[in-house]
Order: sequence, then C-alpha cells, then structure tokens
Amino acid sequence: MKQKVLRIHPHDNVLVALTNLRKGEIISFDGIEYLLMDDIPAKHKFFLNDMKAGDKVIMYGVTVGKLQCGISRGSRMTTENTKHAAEPYAYRNAIFQWHAPDVSRFAGRSFMGYHRSDGRVGTANYWLFIPTVFCENRNLDVIREAMQNELGYAVTEKYKSYTRHLVGLYKQGKDLNSEGFAPSPVNSNGRLFRNIDGIKFLNHQGGCGGTRQDAAILGKLLAAYADHPNVAGVTVLSLGCQNLQVQDFLTDLKARNPKFDKPLLIFEQQQSQSEEQLIAQAIQKTFLGLVEANKLERKPAPLSELCIGVKCGGSDGFSGISANPAVGYCADLVVALGGKILLAEFPELCGAEQELVDRSVNRPTAEKFIHLMRSYDKQAHEAGSGFHMNPSPGNIRDGLITDAIKSAGAAKKGGTSPVADVLDYTEPATKPGLSLVCTPGNDVEATTGKAASGATLILFTTGLGTPTGNPVCPTKKIATNSNRAKRMGDIIDIDTGPIIEGEKSIEQMGEEILEYCIRAASGEIVPKAVQLNQDDFIPWKRGVSL
Repeated sequence: MKQKVLRIHPHDNVLVALTNLRKGEIISFDGIEYLLMDDIPAKHKFFLNDMKAGDKVIMYGVTVGKLQCGISRGSRMTTENTKHAAEPYAYRNAIFQWHAPDVSRFAGRSFMGYHRSDGRVGTANYWLFIPTVFCENRNLDVIREAMQNELGYAVTEKYKSYTRHLVGLYKQGKDLNSEGFAPSPVNSNGRLFRNIDGIKFLNHQGGCGGTRQDAAILGKLLAAYADHPNVAGVTVLSLGCQNLQVQDFLTDLKARNPKFDKPLLIFEQQQSQSEEQLIAQAIQKTFLGLVEANKLERKPAPLSELCIGVKCGGSDGFSGISANPAVGYCADLVVALGGKILLAEFPELCGAEQELVDRSVNRPTAEKFIHLMRSYDKQAHEAGSGFHMNPSPGNIRDGLITDAIKSAGAAKKGGTSPVADVLDYTEPATKPGLSLVCTPGNDVEATTGKAASGATLILFTTGLGTPTGNPVCPTKKIATNSNRAKRMGDIIDIDTGPIIEGEKSIEQMGEEILEYCIRAASGEIVPKAVQLNQDDFIPWKRGVSL
C-alpha cells in the first residue's frame, strides 16, 4: 500500500500529503492517529499539534514560518495561517564532517568530451555569436535563420511544414479545425559538421543605455561565455558607438583567461560598407571557423572534469522530497569523484543559510556567503520587496507556502558536501567540490549565471514544468512527479516520481541521474532542451530580481 504522508525530518511539526487526503479522514502515522480538519491536496501539509499564534513551523528540521493564528492539529497549512520566517545566521566556527557516498560503481569511469588547450573539458562543441549591444540583435536573427537552417541545426522546419500544410488546406477551402499537429522526430542527420553541436546566439537587451555598471557586468558575462569550455569559437557583432566597446569586452576576456586562444571574429557595423556586407562577411568567416572547429573530436576525460550546475524551477511540494534530494545525491557523487557542483539562486537559500555557513571549508568562504546574502536581501528590502516574496502563485498552489519551505527543499540540490567556494556573479569555478554562485532565483537569470561560472551541464528539477534551457550548457529536465513527466514528456528527460511512489530510493535515482549525465556529456544522449533549441539567456543587471 502506498504511503500517504511523509515526515521529512524528525523535528518537523507538519506532515506532507503524498496523495489527496479528505477532510474527516483519519491518518495513522508513527503510531498516532490524526483527524483531518480540512482537505489536504497532495504536496500540501497539515499540522501535528494544536498550535497558537507566533509558534514556529518546522520543516526539513528548520524554521520555515510562524503561525498567524491558533490552529488545531490536522489542519492544513495555508498562506492565511502561516507566514514566512527563518532563523538568523552567523559564522560560528562549526566543525563539519562529511560522509562521502560510495563511488566504487563510478571509479575509473570517463566521459567523451572536447579537450581545450587550457586543460578544461567541454561536454559540447558550440560556435557562439555575441552582440555587444542590442542594436545587433536583428542582424543576429538574420544570421541565425540562414546558418541554422542551411547547416542542419534548426528545429523550426516541422512547424514551417505544418504551416504550409494549413495554407494548402485553406486555399482548397477545407476545414482547418480538425487538423492536428503531428511533429516529426528531431534528429541531427542533416548536419554538415559532425563535431559541431550547434551554432548559438546570445541576443540580449543590454550594451548601451542603462548604466555604465550594467554594461561593465554584461562585458564580464559575455567574456565568460566566450571562454566557456563548451565553446569552440566566437563571432562578435558590434555597432560601434555603444557603451560596451569591443575593447572593453576584450579586456574582460583577457582578464578572465590570459591564454584565450579560440577563434575570435569581430565585426563592427559602423565600419562596414553596408549591413549586407557585414552579414555576408560574418557568415563567410564563421563558416571557415566551423570547418576548423569541426576537426576537434571527443576524447575520454575523467569524471573529475565534470562541472554541473543544479537548478530548480516551476517547483512544487514534491521538489524537496524527490527530484532535489536525488540531484543532491548525484552532486555528492560528483564531488566525491573530484568534480565541481554549482548551487545558485541565493533568494532560494533563505532559511538554509546557517547549514551552508556551517559547511563552509573556512571562515573567509563563510563570510563571503554571508556578505552576499545580506547585501542581496538588504537591496530587495530597500526596493520594497524581500526574499519572502520569492514563491510564485504556482509554487504556492502546489504546497510551497513560504520562501523558507521552498528554500529548504531547493538547497537539497546541492547535496551534503562541504562548501568549497562562494562565487559572485560571473566569477569562474576553479575549486573542486560544491560552490555557491550568487544569482537570482529567476530560472533564466540563474542558468545564465551558472554557465558563466563554468557549468558544462545543468540539472534542472521541476514539478510544474518549464521550457528553460541555456545556449552553451546542455540542460536536463528532471520531473518531481510522474504525472508531470507524462504530461510534458516532450521536455522532461528524467522522472523521479518513483521516489514518491516508493518504488526507488533517493540514492538509486541519484545514481541514475549521474549515469544520464555521463551519457549526455559524451554526446550519446541529447537532452530535450537541446533538441528543442531552448537557448534562454538573460543577463542579470544586479538589480532586485527574485
């Protein structure tokens, strides 16, 4: 018989419903019977005791809220009776001992990656187009349509074919309402360059206007993407008069990697004879660059060369129970194997700070995290907001009543290993182990930031479903529940629903996720987000974004 409820931590004073429960139903747990005072939808929580206003709500073993009124045991947690609360945090010189998981199953394993001259290993081989200013976006769009279509990287042909089909029916005077869409399978057989995994375009709305600080941050971000291990070469389009000058970008690139030696093609429109000439030259020179980049082939690399970003979006009440802990176990395996894990989304670490501080390898690392968290939170409050406003309506509907509940579950993605480093936005990950990366919780801003810090794969958990991807970092979607995996099967890669059903353990799913990562890093599996060209890129201007 399927388990109906779950107590995540022994100190919790709420139970999580694993299935829909009815008002008046008697739930037996740990030898005690609870009469439900309300309907409790799956993923939501009910209280174990009679409680009064001001009492702390404990979940995942930490404070996640406070009662706003008295409630009876068996009552459902709601936004009306529970508000966000979290304990204060500080450096306290804690002694942390990590018990690494058994990695014997993966000992001596490797993946087939692209080896760069500086010793880093990519999981993909992309050519990257970068505009230094939004004025060049339209030129990038023209180049994108021309090159992706003709070189076999476009995914829009099936929709064009469908549209042509509808046009034909319309001209024949036939009924269009009965025409369903039957997509053709995605494949890469038509690609001209076998060893080029894609041609990617970083369209953005920055580079001029705004503040000079915005342009400066954008320059560092674009330099980070140019230097990314998954990038084989770069074509830069500049207008000429913008705030982010080409020389500024080159300076940022040299500062990040003094030995940068990838092909770098630069075209400035105000120095060209015409827009037509600019586009034609960019296509021609890039084509020649692709010919050379295609000569690089995958070769074996140890798993210690993996750098995996962990992210959640469209989270639900199962995220912290199934997908996030499974990804966290995978993260621990990668760390134990000598690889890197990047955990970001600082607004979604609210309430989990003390644990992360206590796990920091030294005081400077802990204090850098404390400084970045407090500065970010202070800026949010000055703008009339705060981390407590992070959960979206969808999060709340599916059981994430407070930000601390969401955060305590979100932090599980990072596993249990020591915090080896803390990185500000665009800082590169250089140390093996778990690094905390300062980004917003916003899906695309966070994945954009993880890739900037060097993630070569991203594990993205979701309970509600999301089409987010990244231009240079293959992103794998992991569903928290089987219903979502079936409903959105075209974008979901892995289903951790068997954890909720009691069919698999967190450890089993974590090992399966790592096996998937090895195959994806080797090019044996193409994640759905990559197949669909879900190439989302949003620079963070360091303003308030949750």
